[in-house]
Amino acid sequence: MSQLILAIILFVAMYVLLLIFSNHRWITVIAAAAVFVIVGILPLKNVLLAINWNVIMMLAGTMVVVAFFIESKMPIAMAVKLLKIVPNVKWAVVMLSLFSGIISAFVDNVATVLMVAPVGLAVSKQLKINPVPVIISIAVSSNLQGAATLVGDTTSILLGGYANMSFNDFFWFMGRPGIFFAVEIGALVTIPVLLFLFRKDKEKVEPQKAEKVTNLVPSFLMLGVIILLIVASQFPNKPELTNGFICCGLGIVALIYGMIRNRSVKPAIDALKTVDYKTLILLAGLFIVIEGVTEAGVIDKIAEIFVKIGGSSTLLMYVLIVVVSIAFSAFIDNIPYVATMLPVVQGIAQTLGADPYLLYFGLLIGATLGGNITPVGASANIAGIGILQKEGYKVSTKDFMRIGVPFTLLAAFFGALFIWIFWH
Repeated sequence: MSQLILAIILFVAMYVLLLIFSNHRWITVIAAAAVFVIVGILPLKNVLLAINWNVIMMLAGTMVVVAFFIESKMPIAMAVKLLKIVPNVKWAVVMLSLFSGIISAFVDNVATVLMVAPVGLAVSKQLKINPVPVIISIAVSSNLQGAATLVGDTTSILLGGYANMSFNDFFWFMGRPGIFFAVEIGALVTIPVLLFLFRKDKEKVEPQKAEKVTNLVPSFLMLGVIILLIVASQFPNKPELTNGFICCGLGIVALIYGMIRNRSVKPAIDALKTVDYKTLILLAGLFIVIEGVTEAGVIDKIAEIFVKIGGSSTLLMYVLIVVVSIAFSAFIDNIPYVATMLPVVQGIAQTLGADPYLLYFGLLIGATLGGNITPVGASANIAGIGILQKEGYKVSTKDFMRIGVPFTLLAAFFGALFIWIFWH
């Protein structure tokens, strides 16, 4: 059996197992990575080189800073203050959804839902309205805007690492508006959806008492991550691990500050416990698997299939990538999908002679927004549903798709259209 066929079998088996054992994705991926090494598809000496340590370090460091940011109660305090300026429940849902989206552009989607959902839940209980559509709206909005910046979502960090894009490049790149504006346009066109869905909820909102912010240092550290990434973006020939060191460095500062302020190691231990180690292991395993399938020629074969279907038309290929990404991400986690497709998209762009960034952005638009179609398409959705279930509420697929489908279709269409207009 050739290495190509063996790699394809292992690769397909990994994806099937990811679907079957969705709660143990990290085990599936790390086991697949081990098999790729054991059977000799990827030499052992190349394993550490295959892992993008900059991506891993960025995620790990940001997770620590976010833990202290949440613990400071600043996000909830901001949400409560925003509710004071809205006239009724309908606009309160819109405001909370947009707020979760803005936060999610800089903070992990799941963490965002954990911050904002309790506010939505409290407002719903206070007004005795069904919290299910409120929390779903917060979750899908959070998932929607994760691709807006380099640090907003794992998929964005993957793109930044693979395509060598800086924090600034997500806003303005090669003399053209970046993916940030495409995502924000997608977010704005979802406002009419929310206004229609909550058109009958005109009760006046009296928000709960504002949370007292325990200290401002975590907020400054969060801003520090963003500012330093922007500053680092100004230096084109910076060391490869610069962004990773920035995020990890501020994560360490947060840990030290927490211990000094409380005169105890407990805050540091608690923050380290919140780090999603399974996702970090999952990513490391994926980098190894993708390096293995690349060396075996699988990525080239997948690119050939796309080119055969899409032909020589850049427009048709762009639409195909967006649509396929939406379809796949509705049912499988977008992290392994994007990690797999980035080298595929690069190969397609080279074959067509097209701008790779046009296809990269199309991939990210489709993969990020596609997760909003179904409850299992994104971790943020699962987190939101989990909060509702703990409160005793049942969430059907129909309930979710009633909001998720129009969100996805409108945002994806206008976001993808924006990218095509400026990047084809």
